[in-house]
Amino acid sequence: MNNSRYKTISQFFGREPVVLAVYIVITLLASIQQYLLPEQIIGTSKLPVSNYNNYVIFKNSFFHLLANRNLYTFYLTEQWDLFKYSPTFALFMGLFAFLPNWLGLTLWNALNTLVLFFGIKHLPHLSRSTTVKIRWFVLIELLTSIQNSQSNGLILGLFIWSFIYLERGNLVWATLFILFSIFIKVFGIVGFVLFLVYPRKLAAFSYTSLWTVLLVILPLIVVSYQQLFDQYQNWVVLLQNDHSSSIGLSVMGWLNTWFSLVPSKGIVVVIGCVLLLLPLLRVAQYQYYHYRLLILASILIWVVIFNHKAESPTFIIAIGGVGLWYFSQPSTITNKVLVILAFVFTSLSSTDVFPTAVREMIVLPYVLKAVFCIAIWVKITVDLVTIDWETTTLKRLNVSLKS
Repeated sequence: MNNSRYKTISQFFGREPVVLAVYIVITLLASIQQYLLPEQIIGTSKLPVSNYNNYVIFKNSFFHLLANRNLYTFYLTEQWDLFKYSPTFALFMGLFAFLPNWLGLTLWNALNTLVLFFGIKHLPHLSRSTTVKIRWFVLIELLTSIQNSQSNGLILGLFIWSFIYLERGNLVWATLFILFSIFIKVFGIVGFVLFLVYPRKLAAFSYTSLWTVLLVILPLIVVSYQQLFDQYQNWVVLLQNDHSSSIGLSVMGWLNTWFSLVPSKGIVVVIGCVLLLLPLLRVAQYQYYHYRLLILASILIWVVIFNHKAESPTFIIAIGGVGLWYFSQPSTITNKVLVILAFVFTSLSSTDVFPTAVREMIVLPYVLKAVFCIAIWVKITVDLVTIDWETTTLKRLNVSLKS
């Protein structure tokens, strides 16, 4: 009876409409919560700041662009913190800017949610039950991101959609999705590592060049050439000055808090790049789907754990990579232990499941949100370098045929 009841519950929550409904409800509730929570005082400005300040920054960037105001300076009477994305993204936010905040915020969060939801759903060569499990697995971390009205769910979705179109051989859309992620957050450029395992590299370069030119000049719809040039100059200056003393929830933070090491960020990133690219030496493995999928998972985790500015809401990207890694292959004891630790300390540590005192005295000081993502990335890298993917693919096929 218990087994029958468990099977019924599992079947219910494995239905596509149920999963979609949960994603939509979570998005609506998070948006309502953000909108209705009282404003708070941040820093020394003594000015009230809304709980959806990130959305306000994104929205205001469009009006700053129209008014030919520097996008990359403080506007503390309007918002807290800086706008750090491209002029093209500022133009894109015009889709939401004229809407009332309650509606624009909800639609912005819904965009992040649904691009990711349908991206995971359409991942090729994975069973429906597998994609459902991945969507449930990333849900809590997605909630953390949208509660901060962040763009990270959208970034993860764009990476996944680029992978989908690479698998379909459609370089037009594959290059556009990766490029748009770069025009949101520049670390999206790491996504081009994925293109190295696919053929038609010259075509990919051509489409990338065309889309880049188009996206760079797109704001000319509303500003002059000189105005746009000035905005890009200001953006470059901001990015150059953004290499602050922050070490974030990253490899740098882990090395510092666990081992009292303060290595050069440049050296850490270079070593990370070498390790990220190392599996690509195995050219003969490019033909196997699960090898390519793990390259995607590796990239998704890498862009977070090697980002010195990584914050808690950014980890939806990394946890997406963890989900792809774990649920796309047969479970092992090692993998199961790692994924449980990642779920507990990466996803749940930001929730009320963890008492505030535990978060402040253990989780945050020892960057536990990042630690198990780092361990999983190392495991993925080792697997990519050592596993015979032909044999592994045949084993998966045999298991599938028997079942």
